[in-house]
Amino acid sequence: MSAAALVAHQFRFEQKVFWRSPAAVFFTVMFPVIFLLLFAGLFGNGEIEPLGIDAANYYVPAIITLAVVSATLVNVAMRMVEMRESGRLKRMHGTPLPTWAYVAGRICNAFVVSVLMVVIVTLIGRVLYGVEVPTTTIPALVVTLVVGTFAFCSLGLALSMAIPSEQAAPPITNFVVLPLYFISGVFAPETEIPDGVLTVASVFPIRPFFQAFLTAYDPLTQGAGFDWGHLAVVAAWGIAGILLAVRFFRWSPRHG
Repeated sequence: MSAAALVAHQFRFEQKVFWRSPAAVFFTVMFPVIFLLLFAGLFGNGEIEPLGIDAANYYVPAIITLAVVSATLVNVAMRMVEMRESGRLKRMHGTPLPTWAYVAGRICNAFVVSVLMVVIVTLIGRVLYGVEVPTTTIPALVVTLVVGTFAFCSLGLALSMAIPSEQAAPPITNFVVLPLYFISGVFAPETEIPDGVLTVASVFPIRPFFQAFLTAYDPLTQGAGFDWGHLAVVAAWGIAGILLAVRFFRWSPRHG
């Protein structure tokens, strides 16, 4: 079987597992939509003055950021812990399926779900709140999505190494991402967050990722919309995640 066929096979399997999991579908697909309707419905008519854009234009890329991180880092971390602690990861390691094909299948699944969420959130923003579809910055949007998928899937793999059990996976992943959402300006406009807090948030990957999306969706953006500085920060975190995952990855359960 060719490399492409192996990845495609694993991707199809991961898609089936994802869409047959009500919890995964709710928190990855429905939860961001609920947040968008809530925030844009409450604040969508107001303008964020220092940024010069409506709140709805702000919250569409913010909620896309949340959805992509959920589809990548959160789902990968929890799924890997579940597979490891149930013993299925160890059994799979004994099959002819190469490790790289398994990881590639998971990344492809995360990317497809992320693309779907970008489309859903963008359409809701357009139909309900009149947010412009960023047609001129589509290449920047795609590059941002690709870099983010790689980085946050890598960080999900790395985070799974620090989670001791399946029961601990949800609280630990939420403990990691929820504070970063708040200080990165995903839930509250960055104009309401102290500059010092934003500076700290910029060191971590979620805020630069959000800022790259915001640049692509901002109707005031001139040119192609590539935010290379922030994308470099996200990519650096992805490389760090890969290195940590390779160093500490384990196939066997920690307990039992």
